[in-house]
Amino acid sequence: MTIETSDAYREAGRKLFAGEARFVMAASALTQLPPEGSVEIAFAGRSNVGKSSLINALAGRNALARTSHTPGRTQDLNVYRVGPAERPLTIVDMPGYGYAAVSKAKVAAWTQLIHDYLRGRPHLARVYLLIDARHGLKDADGDVLNLLDRAAVSYQGVLTKADAVKTETLDAVMQQTQAALARRPAAHPNVLATSSHKGLGVPELRAVIAQLMHERADAPAG
Repeated sequence: MTIETSDAYREAGRKLFAGEARFVMAASALTQLPPEGSVEIAFAGRSNVGKSSLINALAGRNALARTSHTPGRTQDLNVYRVGPAERPLTIVDMPGYGYAAVSKAKVAAWTQLIHDYLRGRPHLARVYLLIDARHGLKDADGDVLNLLDRAAVSYQGVLTKADAVKTETLDAVMQQTQAALARRPAAHPNVLATSSHKGLGVPELRAVIAQLMHERADAPAG
């Protein structure tokens, strides 16, 4: 079926995330991940940026992904599957980078895991880079942005916690983020604003993911 309108993508995204959603595994090494096959996306971002909360909001579930107010709670590559078994979407929740309330050695291990994953998963369709709307891009994001560009992994900026800032502040952060990412070769041109708490931007993100799955289905094999 050909999906040609944004309304159709929104409906496709709603149906996708209204279906089965389950936790598959937590991988502490690239070799532990399931074989590639389904469309795979990943969520990246600084510690406590809200990756797990956004995954729960997308799936319309409160506890699909564990959330915590403690930075560094996600310590592995947490793998989820949503949608029908014959054509599922794989979601990988990556460890947060930057500050975490753990040892420097543990942070270094997580950082290496992130690098290994981004370099070693050639069929990764897109990374959604989550950015706290209260702060915008930070120095800690730079290394991951550079790695994504070098690996030629498509990525898109997603502002989180958009309900926590005034409209004019959100607009300013949105413009600054889009301008910064526009200079990067692997970045998607559009930045989305979301709030897991209020549901802001969640239908739009579902639609973007549904469009990506549609495009991947139409892409030639190989």
